[in-house]
Amino acid sequence: METLTSLGFSTYTQWSIIATVVFFLLAIVAFIFKWGIRFRLVGITGFMIVLTVGLFGLGLGLFERTEIPGAVRFSRVYDNGGNQVVIVVKPSITATELEATLAQAANDYFSYGRTSGKDNKLTIRARTLVHPEPGFSLPLYIGQVKRSLSIRDDENMEIDLFEEKLNELSKYQEIPKD
Repeated sequence: METLTSLGFSTYTQWSIIATVVFFLLAIVAFIFKWGIRFRLVGITGFMIVLTVGLFGLGLGLFERTEIPGAVRFSRVYDNGGNQVVIVVKPSITATELEATLAQAANDYFSYGRTSGKDNKLTIRARTLVHPEPGFSLPLYIGQVKRSLSIRDDENMEIDLFEEKLNELSKYQEIPKD
């Protein structure tokens, strides 16, 4: 697993600290020389302090995201806000990609704020849409993952791939359009 922190809030925080100190010193000089804009500089300094504290808070890692190698793009199509989520993947997905994608979804949708069911597990089911004939779509559930709702780095995730459904995907290839 690889952790991504690409937003750079620490750099913004450093520049904001520098700007805050500059405005603070400028406000002190303005009071010493009784400039007309001295109270505006106090307001600007106060705003910069609030901005700097906010950037520092965001830089603590609130947007840290773990990327699972081999995972493909997916979309959430159902989420009850508690213990059930359904994601949709492309019909061309392989078993190894599906396993990595389910692990990625389990990591992305974990939250301490989710309510648990009787087993304290978050269940994420993966489905795809196949088209057996023109004008007819069939949802096909091809796998699921169950993970703990109380442990952030759950080492005991249960990933189940529905092999028979994955094998069915090959017969439902896209119908060529004329």
